[in-house]
Amino acid sequence: MIPKVTQEIIDLGDGRNITIETGKLAKQADGSVVVRMGDAMLLATAVSARKASPGVDFLPLTVDYREKFAAAGRFPGGFFKREARPSDNEVLVMRLVDRVLRPLFPDDYHAETQVMIQLMSHDENVMPDSLAGLAASAALAVSDIPFYNLISEVRVGRVDGQLIINPTREQLAASDIDMMIGASKDSVCMVEGEMKEISESEMVQAIKFAHEAIIKQVEAQERLRAAVGNLEYRTYEAEKSDEAILAKITEASYYKCFEIASEASGKHERTEKFALVYEEVKALFTEEELAENADLIGHYFHDIQKEAVRNLILDKGIRLDGRKTNEIRPIWSEVGYLPSTHGSSIFTRGETQALATVTLGTSREANIIDLPSDQGEERFYLHYNFPPFSTGEAKPLRGTSRREVGHGNLAQRALKNMIPADCPYTIRIVSEVLESNGSSSMATVCAGTLALMDAGIQIVKPVSGIAMGLISDAKTGRWAVLSDILGDEDHLGDMDFKVTGTKDGITACQMDIKIEGLAYDILESALNQARDGRMHILGKITETIAEPNPTVKPKAPKIIKVEIPKDFIGAIIGPGGKNIQALQADTETTIVINEEGDFGIIELLGTNQAGMEKAIAHIKNQTFAPTEGEVYTVKVTKILDFGAVVEFVPGKDSSLHVSELDWKRIEKVSDVLNEGDVIEVKYMGLDPKTRKPKVSRKALLPRPPKEDKPKEDEAPKA
Repeated sequence: MIPKVTQEIIDLGDGRNITIETGKLAKQADGSVVVRMGDAMLLATAVSARKASPGVDFLPLTVDYREKFAAAGRFPGGFFKREARPSDNEVLVMRLVDRVLRPLFPDDYHAETQVMIQLMSHDENVMPDSLAGLAASAALAVSDIPFYNLISEVRVGRVDGQLIINPTREQLAASDIDMMIGASKDSVCMVEGEMKEISESEMVQAIKFAHEAIIKQVEAQERLRAAVGNLEYRTYEAEKSDEAILAKITEASYYKCFEIASEASGKHERTEKFALVYEEVKALFTEEELAENADLIGHYFHDIQKEAVRNLILDKGIRLDGRKTNEIRPIWSEVGYLPSTHGSSIFTRGETQALATVTLGTSREANIIDLPSDQGEERFYLHYNFPPFSTGEAKPLRGTSRREVGHGNLAQRALKNMIPADCPYTIRIVSEVLESNGSSSMATVCAGTLALMDAGIQIVKPVSGIAMGLISDAKTGRWAVLSDILGDEDHLGDMDFKVTGTKDGITACQMDIKIEGLAYDILESALNQARDGRMHILGKITETIAEPNPTVKPKAPKIIKVEIPKDFIGAIIGPGGKNIQALQADTETTIVINEEGDFGIIELLGTNQAGMEKAIAHIKNQTFAPTEGEVYTVKVTKILDFGAVVEFVPGKDSSLHVSELDWKRIEKVSDVLNEGDVIEVKYMGLDPKTRKPKVSRKALLPRPPKEDKPKEDEAPKA
């Protein structure tokens, strides 16, 4: 049976189109679409269980994004020729899509839901992550899954002042903005990206530009759903509710929660007090009532606690730890804490603490990127670790989490453009979060800045970061933007907005909005308040270390780059690497050689200065080639009957013929030269007869005048 294919085309307005089609592939999924732009094609499917599992009071949503190597006509690298665990890049795309979809499902929809997106065909001029959000939403649009508020995501770049939707990789390389924006028709839901020190107003302008494009993409999905026809959203079992239980819990706990929130206590003390109130609430019910309604009681108590905290902020402008809405927690920091690392720092803000280390290496330590859609390497990268003890918990360790990948990527993007272009090192930062009560990724940015300066990396400018929150009341229209949010404020609030930057502009951001309809005036207020907070934190950073240390530390390796003609690379490496391995062992250095065009770029890394100088001298000797017409100081190493052997550098010598010693006839070479003498000679090039190097000493001596000979018709004088 020939499938009925339904298609919609989105015109980007610059000659490029995006096509969404459904009805051809994966028809047993609840919804499936193929999104195409150029030769890039993504298949997205959505499936949701018909019933929620018993006791589940949240949305078990899984978003999976994979890039197939076959899409780019490539084989998977490594021993196993099969795609396995997701790459960091794939995890980041999963997070981007998940963060937009999750808040827009109905609050009481708790059925297991899975959205899968895969790159089936790759186009070098199309970045597939820009299409993943559109594909996911379109798959939900053509299903009966109750996802009522369709969304899309686009990338925004800016080249020569011109904003571009979904730029090519080449355009992105020249862009000073790389932002992913996710939104519905009504409001922006998610922003993430890096920038080269742009202003707050420029960022808002880019978000508005993206939102206009997203509205068109959402309208295309609505037309697609209408064209498919006969689609009705499925009915599902509503969340259990009981007004009597809610009223009972509210009366017993609201004012107690409000009072606890007003006491400006620490995280653990506050948690224990709330837990005691919860125990008092449970004591109001019989064992039978608890067995039947335990989940409902817990859910209602959480909602009441949330309402009490939010009302405290909106009514009194007081936060859980007693701060004002724009106040930053106390900060202390130090550098050089770890004696053996190449650079280290501690940054502590309130109850959040990050320990950062810097390690310096050669290009051999670069992070290799080998993906179907991107190949290359990173010479600067940052890893973020969030152990369970940082929140006072004991949990199983199950490898790097998606959260750790995402937070590390944000901190890396915040700092990467401040690394000088001529920095010779590969740099790895590791942030260990030792305490966490909100904003650990921003503490990582600050600790990373301090550690880089401690390591002697001449960063362009120091960077600081801050996490902003929002508490709003749709009924009254009241709202409050919170600076430097706590973990509880993140959990109970309506927005988590992380902003990093220098004194001159924004370098990265990540925003997640949990409510619909965030107004741009609130966004602009949050950005301006964030700038004030960033400047305050930046001042604290520069109090600790005002500028980068002038040199790397004694235990850190020094790096020197040497450029040689590529014809000499083989001689330096030797058969099977014999020569270079011996040189590294002898000089206590690490030597890396990369071929670039007609040259070999040699990186020498070491902590022993004498060893590095010895290695450089050896390489210069190996690659020495005299230039015709130049004068060289040489050493006589051997006396021969017909001349002498002279040495330019160790291992590079030439014969000096007796006829080139002087303008007058030399009968015995030893009358003029002795072994060990240092003389100057002129390099005459290759002897046309022997094709061997030819040098001359007499070419540097004054030529004697010619003697006058008598003419034939003159008689000799008496």
